[in-house]
Amino acid sequence: MPLRIAIVGRPNVGKSTLFNRLVGKRLALVDDTPGVTRDRREGEARIGDLRFTVLDTAGLEESAPETLEGRMTGQTQAAIELADVTLFVIDARTGITPIDEHFANLLRKRGGDVILVANKCEGRAAEAGIYESFSLGLGDPVPVSAEHGEGMADLYEALLPYDEALKAEEDAAACAIEAEVGESEGERPPGPIRVAIIGRPNAGKSTLINKMIGEERLLTGPEAGITRDSIAVHFTWKDHAFRLFDTAGMRRRARVTGKLERLSVADTLRAVRFAEVVVVMVDATMPFEKQDLHIADLAEREGRAVLIALAKWDLVKDKKEATLRLREMSDRLLPQLRGCPLVPVSGLTGSGIGSLARAIVEVHERWNIRISTAKLNRWWAEATAAHPPPAVAGRRLKLRYVTQVKSRPPTFVAFCSRPEAVPNAWRRYAVNSLKETFGLVGTTVRFIVRKSDNPYA
Repeated sequence: MPLRIAIVGRPNVGKSTLFNRLVGKRLALVDDTPGVTRDRREGEARIGDLRFTVLDTAGLEESAPETLEGRMTGQTQAAIELADVTLFVIDARTGITPIDEHFANLLRKRGGDVILVANKCEGRAAEAGIYESFSLGLGDPVPVSAEHGEGMADLYEALLPYDEALKAEEDAAACAIEAEVGESEGERPPGPIRVAIIGRPNAGKSTLINKMIGEERLLTGPEAGITRDSIAVHFTWKDHAFRLFDTAGMRRRARVTGKLERLSVADTLRAVRFAEVVVVMVDATMPFEKQDLHIADLAEREGRAVLIALAKWDLVKDKKEATLRLREMSDRLLPQLRGCPLVPVSGLTGSGIGSLARAIVEVHERWNIRISTAKLNRWWAEATAAHPPPAVAGRRLKLRYVTQVKSRPPTFVAFCSRPEAVPNAWRRYAVNSLKETFGLVGTTVRFIVRKSDNPYA
């Protein structure tokens, strides 16, 4: 296991900027507004040949545990418990504040390995803050500028002893296990299925993920819009591994006003493009509002495998009647996803989690399907014989053959004499017939019509 490092400190000292610098990507949202980060985020980081896992955390604040700030601080404390080393970040330009002193005392009393990092050290304005930081009693500060990448060599030197000590412990443990059970070889397990869970604000996305993984990993509460970053967590169900991405709620574009919310929505869109399966969370008590339809259509247009989770199912009274009604609404309002799986779930009680995991595996398998050209052309002959395309301008369309060119999503190309003349209604018929014949109902399918080459040209 690589070294695990937690970045902690009061709000707006540059923790997320340092996190982005270490991972080499703009993964965490960064803004001048204090308190942008709320959930803890993991990333694979490196400095030179030193590789480690880094955890970005919310700013430490003195608040009651039941408040949002208090729950954010609880997430930060959980990250400290998980980490091998804690980077306590201060703002060298501002100097030491009472909040810095308070949490430095807590870290000293807690014990464990702490490295003091003085950020924003570009220029001479930070010199006084660097000297003042010695008063915290956490050893010599490491001066860095996360924004400009300065001081990374000094941070490398500070982290290297911890990395070497961890490797020595792991080598000793591995030797002990090898001597006890002997060497064994095994196949590398396949990668986890990447699943993005998206929906309107307050649809229950974070609550459901916490119930799935069995811990309060993500911040939840009655306040809408708590989640800002797209946070990835791991989940295993019956030997199937999943990487779940919790995302920020997506409101209508006209209601998105602040810069932070625009950054959060952009992070959600990036998670959708990165995912293989998209779970659209729909509030079962207020189903299929206009924004729900826009979100589902977005996932389909991106070519992801899509399923719909009916959240807050524990609040539904007549479940049988609601299931039939929601099935009819889904097929009518989302014809491009006709037959898409509807899975009732409850993040509060945990009901439906097994069904949701099973549905994710099934739609993922359909999304990866490969169909032989021979089978496709037998279907093609039957489909065109049953409903041939209409003649256009008095000329009959000559349909040649069809083949699958890729999966993820399944993409098919049909060759004919005049592709621009094929009516859209007949294309929809061909796609629906293809889905029904090969069990692709509810799966995103790409169907392209191209002109076949003229051998006499």
